Amino acid sequence: MAGNPFDSGSGDNPFGGLPFFGDMMKALAGQGPLNWDMARQIAFMSAGGTDSSSVNVDPSARIALEQFVPVAQMHVDAVLQTDTVQSSVAVDCVTPVQWCHHTLEAYKPLLDDLATALAVQPGADRDTSEIIGIDDGDPMSAMMANLMGAMAPAMLGLAVGSMVGQLSLRAFGQYDLLVPRDATQPVRVVIGNIDTFADEWSIPRSDMRMWVLAHEFCAHRILGTPHVRDALLALVQSHVQAFRADPSAVVDKMTHVDIDGDNPMAAIQNTLSDPALLLGAVISPEQQAMRPAFDAVLAALVGLLDWSVDSVSTRLLGGSGGIAEAVRRRRIEETTSDRFVEHLLGIHHTREIVERGRRFVSGVLERSNPDALLSMLTRPDALPTPAEVEAPGLWLARIGLDSPPAAGE
Repeated sequence: MAGNPFDSGSGDNPFGGLPFFGDMMKALAGQGPLNWDMARQIAFMSAGGTDSSSVNVDPSARIALEQFVPVAQMHVDAVLQTDTVQSSVAVDCVTPVQWCHHTLEAYKPLLDDLATALAVQPGADRDTSEIIGIDDGDPMSAMMANLMGAMAPAMLGLAVGSMVGQLSLRAFGQYDLLVPRDATQPVRVVIGNIDTFADEWSIPRSDMRMWVLAHEFCAHRILGTPHVRDALLALVQSHVQAFRADPSAVVDKMTHVDIDGDNPMAAIQNTLSDPALLLGAVISPEQQAMRPAFDAVLAALVGLLDWSVDSVSTRLLGGSGGIAEAVRRRRIEETTSDRFVEHLLGIHHTREIVERGRRFVSGVLERSNPDALLSMLTRPDALPTPAEVEAPGLWLARIGLDSPPAAGE
């Protein structure tokens, strides 16, 4: 459709007699495929603030954590066999609101790709009204079709902002989700969430802070490895770009909302948390086809990360099985925000992925040694295939490390 359907000069404008709604619709239509202003505001409000600088970190907590940084970095470098000078990275203690700001900036390219994919309706010669069966001759139907099209960027901004805001209330750092970040930026940790979790589980705060630093530094090193970063980002980008918008899913969902139960509002809220309803974001055949390869890489990286963190924690804390178990139990207890992230970005962090990764690492170490495992960071061809994750011996044979090196080699 040429021009802006909400232009007050358009004879087809269903809001022509309602200047307020007309102005509002024009503003919504001019935001692009994702309303980033709305995403930021919703994220900040969900995290307990109104802007990225509305609250500050307790200075004493910041100083206490920063004292652990050199020690944690040294042991991470020893386990992952990296150069301390080259891999040194700063740490920034942030609030949930500040975490939202940096996370939205980091995810912006991926979410822009998602928004662009969802803005393309199935069938180049079909508009929204045709897809969902709206009669263009009916003024009310035309108004609803235009309204749905104009609201899409705002709805996506609302969904993304709410998702990131809710995640910020649980996140320990920037790698709770295995999405690569800018390797030149500081590693950001949410010290308030770390201390709250430690208190809830009766874990000494100093131990919990050290464990989180070990996790964040290990993840920063692993996901910052150029070929690992490129492979994982390519998988995420392929996933988000393969969404195929299905506006009919919105209508179907809305017509099947059960509002006759004891708690109709809960039923409506549960339905509105479904990405297929909010965005028409329905998993496509292309996404289903790429899922095995995506899950194989995720499982291998999760397994490598967990092994690395456990190894560092043993060196630093004399073992931290209690912390690791508490964190991993929390990690696999899905929330609505977790499911939303999984749906949109394809980043599964389920019990199945964790166990597949653990079995893969155990299988590699039973047949070889940590040097073989770390080859995933030194060889671009070493990321395993789905079959190799299930059979680590196949992976070791392919990369030429099917037996431990002889002494002195």
